[in-house]
Amino acid sequence: MTQKVAVLGTGKIGEALLSGMIRAGWAPTDLLVTARRPERAEELRARHGVTPVTNAEAAKTADTLILTVKPQDMGTLLTELAPHVPTDRLVISGAAGIPTSFLEERLAQGIPVVRVMTNTPALVDEAMSVISAGSHATAGHLAHAEEIFGAVGKTLRVPESQQDACTALSGSGPAYFFYLVEAMTDAGILLGLPRDKAHDLIVQSAIGAAIMLRDSGEHPVKLRENVTSPAGTTINAIRELENHGVRAALIAALEAARDRSRELASGSS
Repeated sequence: MTQKVAVLGTGKIGEALLSGMIRAGWAPTDLLVTARRPERAEELRARHGVTPVTNAEAAKTADTLILTVKPQDMGTLLTELAPHVPTDRLVISGAAGIPTSFLEERLAQGIPVVRVMTNTPALVDEAMSVISAGSHATAGHLAHAEEIFGAVGKTLRVPESQQDACTALSGSGPAYFFYLVEAMTDAGILLGLPRDKAHDLIVQSAIGAAIMLRDSGEHPVKLRENVTSPAGTTINAIRELENHGVRAALIAALEAARDRSRELASGSS
């Protein structure tokens, strides 16, 4: 890889991205990082061989800038970057809820911006990264973003109008599964199992179910029906889930996450 890529505001997801890029063939010498704390920057240098720089230096030097700061910090970062970003740079935003127009309005006219919503499974190279083009981004810019984020999982292109929905489903999605596993573990303890055994049973069941969903080509309804015998244990459990409105609660939860993403885009705290 000959292009220089800078990750700005390098936290856990940013570091996971760096690590994946290096495994995918990027030379550490072509990767720049910025961090709020100097000791964090030095930690990244020691661990990955990347080069710590200031935000201004990253803007002047890197061909691609990946902004991984929190949504509420994006405006301050763009104010700092704007005087230093040439028009031939690609800017990738990973901030939830922030539209590409927010960046385009604060950077020089014509700078291409791509919006990406990834998730924490990037830490284990199983991310779902959703990619959308800003008004000046080309197919080539999207392909470059896919190359970068493909190093830590799967990518999917969507119109930017669908980003808030994708944030609700996949950006926040891992938390819902962790919540479900937590609840099922508590249920296992209530049923008399030790916590460690309940955890192992549930996690392996989750892994197996996810692989079946991914690889079988079957609809989830069909896969569920295959486990659900007449008058059996599973249908009794499903009846209780329906009686307690779990399906409706999930739909409402996802709508709430989507709405919060829209609030972030509008500048609501």
